[in-house]
Amino acid sequence: MTDVVDLIMEDHREVERLFELLKTQPDQRPNTLPVLSALLIAHSRAEEAEVYPVAQQELGNDEVTHSQEEHILVEQLLERIESTNVESNQFDTLLEQLEDAVNEHVEEEESSVLPAMREQLDRRRRDELGEAFAQARAEHLGEMPGEATKEALVQQAKNLGIGGAQAMEKDQLRAEVQKKGKK
Repeated sequence: MTDVVDLIMEDHREVERLFELLKTQPDQRPNTLPVLSALLIAHSRAEEAEVYPVAQQELGNDEVTHSQEEHILVEQLLERIESTNVESNQFDTLLEQLEDAVNEHVEEEESSVLPAMREQLDRRRRDELGEAFAQARAEHLGEMPGEATKEALVQQAKNLGIGGAQAMEKDQLRAEVQKKGKK
């Protein structure tokens, strides 16, 4: 069993390593960017499905909506950067924006949500959550930005406090999530 806090922090360190590669080895960008995108999307979906509901329900953490909004921003930036020439100045600008958004999210999570989980959830519960997080992350690995399933969009809507999400069509749901995420 693995502690969910440790798993999340391991992902954070791997994302930092990938950003460093993207900045220092531009010739590796075509190979590194898809790995970063896949990890960020899988990590986000797993947090949204398994961690945020627990943070909200069991810990009473009200940062879930803000964290969900940050995930949406990161996904929007990923969509933009993936359609940008890796050798262009625009790529460098988008990479910086993406790194800043991810770093802000990681800093907030590691200073608020994760310490609260470590303090308020016993080891057994964190291990259970770690298994669920790892399974959800594996299920979403390979998904790319903008390819959220209806189930993932419903979870995002729930995390954002959007009512009636289950009854919405996928395109309407995506639009509502995107709109709320831009606020």
